Amino acid sequence: MYYIGITPDKIIDGLSKRYFYGIRRDDAGEIILERFDQLKDQTLLINRPGNFSENYPNFQEGVDFFEGRNINHELVYDNLNYEQFVWDSRFLNFYINDDGEFVAVIH
Repeated sequence: MYYIGITPDKIIDGLSKRYFYGIRRDDAGEIILERFDQLKDQTLLINRPGNFSENYPNFQEGVDFFEGRNINHELVYDNLNYEQFVWDSRFLNFYINDDGEFVAVIH
């Protein structure tokens, strides 16, 4: 197969951080970890609909964020869907082991 311009392999190589991992809470307060792959047809919603002044304004691909709550554990940005998020080039799986520890498995 021949390509004019950038090949798919070059595009994939250019994604230094292919996966987005975001932590959010649902309406019941349960913590949910979501993973998005930039190479799949997925929709990533950073800010929920609402007042623009309550949005997180600095989202950038590849830039991690950990300041979703202040020192009083209150939300900093009311519309922000993920209180914390990171980007990584590795496909990671997470689970809670029998000792209650949060474990990451690297594939």
